[in-house]
Amino acid sequence: MKRELKHKRVILTSIILIIAILAQQPICVTADEVNLRLYAKAAVLMDADSGRVLYERCGDEQLAMASTTKIMTLIVTLENADLEDTVDVTSYAASMPPVHLGMRSGEQYRLRDLVLSLMLESHNDSAAAIAEHVGGSVEQFATLMNQKAQDIGCTNTYYITPNGLDAVQGDKFHSTTARDLALVMSYCITKSPQKDTFLEITRTPNHTFTDLSGRRNFACVNHNAFLSMMPGALSGKTGFTAKAGYCYVGALQRDGKTFVVALLACGWPNHKTYKWSDTRVLMEYGLAHYNYRSFDEVELPAEATEDIIVSNGKGRKIGEMLQLPVEMVESSAGREGLLMREDEKVTVTLQKVRGLTAPVVKGQEIGHISYVVGNEEWKRVSLITTGEIQAVDLEWCLHKVVEKWMFSGGDRDQEKDAEKTKNLLGD
Repeated sequence: MKRELKHKRVILTSIILIIAILAQQPICVTADEVNLRLYAKAAVLMDADSGRVLYERCGDEQLAMASTTKIMTLIVTLENADLEDTVDVTSYAASMPPVHLGMRSGEQYRLRDLVLSLMLESHNDSAAAIAEHVGGSVEQFATLMNQKAQDIGCTNTYYITPNGLDAVQGDKFHSTTARDLALVMSYCITKSPQKDTFLEITRTPNHTFTDLSGRRNFACVNHNAFLSMMPGALSGKTGFTAKAGYCYVGALQRDGKTFVVALLACGWPNHKTYKWSDTRVLMEYGLAHYNYRSFDEVELPAEATEDIIVSNGKGRKIGEMLQLPVEMVESSAGREGLLMREDEKVTVTLQKVRGLTAPVVKGQEIGHISYVVGNEEWKRVSLITTGEIQAVDLEWCLHKVVEKWMFSGGDRDQEKDAEKTKNLLGD
């Protein structure tokens, strides 16, 4: 009896352990049937140049982001302020909890020094001082951050603090998604007018400085281990709070490819290294499985550039069906190619009207060609007319009838033209 009871306890304990393990695993894994072994609750691998998500796990789940917030703090600062500005420290900024520089109310610093403190050591007081200087207040700076997130294309991100400390505002909390976080980093390193300065600051190994009085000395060291972990590592930012867990966003450029990895809730103490493991797994997956493919390699439908038939137009004679040449015009925003897996295909779809009725103007759009990969359109080419055709009118028809009568003299032809004119102009 005792042995049987003990056996049941062992089985029950095993079941509980299995349930506990499964409960820790994300259930929203979607990555084109690829399931990588990752620790993060939410993860995204993105092609930084196109913004295309190459792998995701719970990519749209809104979670706390900790100090990965600071890449947005930095880019908003770079785009709205001069790094040679003088920053006055308020009592609010000086009150920020660790990790902090230890600035004091009333001190003054050069903005360039504070952004290096922000990104190398992740100092929370530097973030607050920067926000107050650039935005006028932390609240106004958060408005700038949220506007920039919207401009970039983020749909599930909400900033409250410039340093990533957990905060709640009404029914919203300081949060982002792995997809949005990857979008922000992609913007910072590829599209922002301040991308070079962003990379310079986030790649700085160490920095020493003083306050403007020269009485206090500070030294900062870059804690982004990823910069020396993989060849081609570009940039990155770590983060941690009790709510967010360990977070990371980083970028790598190699062989003409630029990848961004975003990780949220990637373990809690004592699992500080999980983020480095996940980053390596995702970066290596991207490098091994994705290569650039030009859209020029794709064969286009022959009918795309065939002349378009135009009716009711002024031609050489009444009732003549006219033809206009068609040309392709590419959008300036269109892509020339995409990072793709070997098993992926480019689908070309053609939409084109069968015919036109005059009047037709030069450059009139009559259709388009779409290049689709993974159910998303990545390039669109417009089809337009290369000339114009005026519509027939009574004066033109009468002129054509008289012209034909003068040169042919045929009553039967005149009758036919009169009937055509009647059909064209109506009763």
